[in-house]
Amino acid sequence: MLAEKVETHAEFVEAREQGFVYFQGYFFRRPEVLATHHMPANRLHYLRRLEAVSHPELDVVKLEKLIKGEASICYRLLRYMNSAMFAFQSEIHSVRHALSILGEREVRRWARLVAAVGAGQDKTSDLPLSALVRARFGELLAPHVPHGASDLFLLGLLSLIDAMLEMTMADVLERVPLDRETKAVLLGRPSVLEPVYQLMLAQEAGEWGRTTRLIEGLHLDAEEVGSSYWQAQPWAREISAGT
Repeated sequence: MLAEKVETHAEFVEAREQGFVYFQGYFFRRPEVLATHHMPANRLHYLRRLEAVSHPELDVVKLEKLIKGEASICYRLLRYMNSAMFAFQSEIHSVRHALSILGEREVRRWARLVAAVGAGQDKTSDLPLSALVRARFGELLAPHVPHGASDLFLLGLLSLIDAMLEMTMADVLERVPLDRETKAVLLGRPSVLEPVYQLMLAQEAGEWGRTTRLIEGLHLDAEEVGSSYWQAQPWAREISAGT
């Protein structure tokens, strides 16, 4: 069951108590930034991990130290590597072994997923789930829309990171190296990614008129876009439960 046009926290709680499992609405993309002078250590750790995997050259030694610095992250990585997804003949017991087997692309992807889910795990809304849906939706759209060298999965994943870390987006992006177009669209500046990003938001909010206009402007097939969005939701729930 899908609850549309969820605008407030009270509406979200009410819909969840009524048994809805999917949600759309402005509540899930409204910034919930708190002005604080000191960031809690756990949030700083997630930000450092995002930073570590966002540089062009991946520093595996530094990433290994960050992962080892938190027991729950080590557990998540080893559980991920020993899951049925990989079906290795022998069990993976060390962080270094896991990182060497994953390869650079999957290391970056896994670290970003865990950081995003972890950063929002104490929030009262489904912010991490919404970010994962956007990320997967962007990934499915990527072969069909112009996006240059930008990673649409990463765009979706970071689109709510300000609310999850309770920081301004500008402060977050000072710490996380990103390509120019992704950074621009997340900061509300002109970017070639703007139509794709707006499609993510319109689809999520159930703004079907605006969704249709954006789909037409991007020369996409409406049925394929709808199908991609629905595919993204169970994937996001599975990842959220497993990371």
